[in-house]
Amino acid sequence: MPLIPEEPQIHESAQGPRATPSSGRTAPTPRPVPGPRPAAPSRPGRPGPLRPTPPVQRTPRDVAPAKPGPSGPAAPAATAGPQVQLIPASAEGALDAAEEAVDLLLDSGRAPGDVLVITTGAQHPWAEHELSFGEASYWAQHDAGDDVFYADAAVASRAGSRPVVVVAVNGGPDSAAGTVLPVAQSRADALLIVCGDPQQINSVLGAGV
Repeated sequence: MPLIPEEPQIHESAQGPRATPSSGRTAPTPRPVPGPRPAAPSRPGRPGPLRPTPPVQRTPRDVAPAKPGPSGPAAPAATAGPQVQLIPASAEGALDAAEEAVDLLLDSGRAPGDVLVITTGAQHPWAEHELSFGEASYWAQHDAGDDVFYADAAVASRAGSRPVVVVAVNGGPDSAAGTVLPVAQSRADALLIVCGDPQQINSVLGAGV
């Protein structure tokens, strides 16, 4: 009868040395590794990102009246002509600036017939519309003088005087402003408002005023 080999028995002494703490101390329980710390919440009342300040809308300002001279007979005015107001605007925005100026004039009590608007570049849509019915009808409204009248540089010299003239330097040839502004100044009885590039306007009006 064959012998069945016995399975080897592993005695406790063969399991290798046990890790025992030195000096008879108990091994400390391992602490869990902390995960990533969450981001600190924002504190209340902390200002957010600054928003850009909207640009301040400019309104036409009257030129300051001349100061009285010394006692004695009043000296004659150095220059005769309307007050001049300048509204800085690009060529693309000059017509819109002129429209806003007209609205302010009407809101302040000016009669529509007191105002003449002249453009150096493209015609105002009102002028385009009225000219589509013919020049006779167009100039008849000018002569009636009961509404704001719009003219371009080509016919500005034909327009009559009005208390207020508004000029929109909205493009056109480089010489347009130099041609139109003196005409507009001669047509304005009390006030001339010019919407456009300040440097260009001052170079024209500075010599004529």
